[in-house]
Amino acid sequence: MTDTADDGHREPRRPDTVAVHAGFEADAETGAVAPPIYQTSTFVQDGLGRPRGGWEYARTGNPTRARLERAVAELEGGSRGLAFASGSAATATVGELVMPGEELVVADDVYGGTFRYFERVLAPTGVVTHYADLSGDAARAIERACTPRTRMVWVETPSNPLLKLVDIRSVARALASRTGPRAERPLLVVDNTFATPLSQRPLELGADIVVHSATKYLAGHSDVVSGVLVTSREDLSERLAFLQNAVGAVPGPFDCFLVLRGLRTLALRVERHTSNALRVAQALAARADVSLVRYPGLFTGPHAHPQAALAASQMRFAGGMVSFVPSARGGRTAEERARRFVERTSIFALAESLGGVESLVEVPAIMTHAASAGSAVQVPSALVRLSVGIEHPDDLVEDVRRALDEA
Repeated sequence: MTDTADDGHREPRRPDTVAVHAGFEADAETGAVAPPIYQTSTFVQDGLGRPRGGWEYARTGNPTRARLERAVAELEGGSRGLAFASGSAATATVGELVMPGEELVVADDVYGGTFRYFERVLAPTGVVTHYADLSGDAARAIERACTPRTRMVWVETPSNPLLKLVDIRSVARALASRTGPRAERPLLVVDNTFATPLSQRPLELGADIVVHSATKYLAGHSDVVSGVLVTSREDLSERLAFLQNAVGAVPGPFDCFLVLRGLRTLALRVERHTSNALRVAQALAARADVSLVRYPGLFTGPHAHPQAALAASQMRFAGGMVSFVPSARGGRTAEERARRFVERTSIFALAESLGGVESLVEVPAIMTHAASAGSAVQVPSALVRLSVGIEHPDDLVEDVRRALDEA
């Protein structure tokens, strides 16, 4: 299939520039700066077995989707991007690489929907998942958790919702000397949703596949559900593309356009999310009625992130996510105060999801991570997760302060 990519020689571009231009090359036919949305299910062929430009059927490929896939691949420094109808669909497609009787090692803090897929979809097929804390000595943790049946290691960094960090390079090195069930080393998959490719590029650190819920920061406006993955391995690229087409959980062209449009402001948004999140985290850390604050950009004080040094070396931006636990106060438990807090903010909207321009707040144990209740990876019941938006930081800090005073 053909597309409108510029294949001519050019100097390497910085990620901020790539985010604006990747996938948004001017339309070859009209010169339109905003590319057309190919809202079609099929394509007329020039003759039997002669599809025009290689386009046959929109589940297999669509020019708008191809632009998005090329854009995310370029942003992540990979050779192939694939787009899906949701982040969960991307996760499930990667999960198809693990066969019955094989094993997964998963970092012990992951999105509740990912946990649900591993435990309630893969497990009944005979895939065993082991959960391990990879946020400390990654090499030792890999040695303890992996077996000769380990096909894949799955990590989120920063993790959801505890904002643990995983040293991707260390995990990749630890896996390099291991042999899995197919006489090859286990695959390393990194969910890069919280960081975005503007902050870290896992493929450059040794990952085999990068996964995003594009619903979040990549699209950035809470108006589309989408997922993407990127790889530089040809064997994985071919298999994942086959699964994308065969399973068919692909996004529509308008959804692809919305994610593409979101990418154009990604660099600006990530900068603002990060600066705002730091202000909010600092405000929380200064309060006596907060027992825990987790933010990768906090380097000093009693709430300094335990892996702040890794954040500084592995991530360009600390990101827009902040988690905290209020202290018990005024006869109310920490959990009671957490519930009252999320119902008293006025700018932070009580809603699931994250990464949009607007600020959101939730209690993960009740909302996004309810599926992990009672498991080894359940989250604290009083934990509050903030997705810090791009509003004025003074307003956000005041909203948090007032809600905590009333909680």
